[in-house]
Amino acid sequence: MTAPPTEAHDASGLHLIVAERFGVEVPTFQGEGPSCGHPAIFIRLSRCNLSCTACDTKETWDWSRFDPREVSTRQSVQDLASWVKSSPVELVVITGGEPLLQQRNLPPLVQRLLEDGRRVEFETNGTVMPDPALLVAGVRFNVSPKLASFGVDEAKSIVPSVLRALAESGQAAFKFVASSVSDVDRIAALADRHGLAPVWVMPEGTTAESITASARELADAVAARHWYFTTRLHVLAFADARGR
Repeated sequence: MTAPPTEAHDASGLHLIVAERFGVEVPTFQGEGPSCGHPAIFIRLSRCNLSCTACDTKETWDWSRFDPREVSTRQSVQDLASWVKSSPVELVVITGGEPLLQQRNLPPLVQRLLEDGRRVEFETNGTVMPDPALLVAGVRFNVSPKLASFGVDEAKSIVPSVLRALAESGQAAFKFVASSVSDVDRIAALADRHGLAPVWVMPEGTTAESITASARELADAVAARHWYFTTRLHVLAFADARGR
């Protein structure tokens, strides 16, 4: 059973529900999308509004398997900003779960990060309309609409108004997880219908072997559409270890 998504806040509105943060004490890279290979720091927020069967971060939402009191903590914007400041890495990735569920409290954090010379990427599923306060210079959105093959009802995971708003913002790239050529055809239909660009395709997999196999199956179909292709670098480099 999935608990309803919540936003964490106190009187100051400067707290977030965090599943994990990593990349400072043990350095790592952005593993996917347009910034693949860039040194990065990650803040993974807890809670999600989808329940995808193929999700690899179920600890952010699946309370039938995880106790939210054990897999998430309430952390202040000030503490998160100070933690980031302790690293020289420029790129901060705010991911989830679905981070925009807590976006009421995100602008103060983003503002502090930008003032400190960082750039910010949000990993979002494209179902939550972004607050205009987040649509500022230095912020990008890696939008990953989930297909039916990912184990989700597209009536819930494809929200046309949000996808169009993100596409029109000029600050988004659309990164789809695919496991077959039929998925590539579905991505093309969605991109055409909703004006999604640029499009990145990422092979599904949690092992080097499965990613390699998927990549070889998908490569020609992706290249034929002149889209971008991305791997999952963290899986290839670190065997999908937590905190890498």
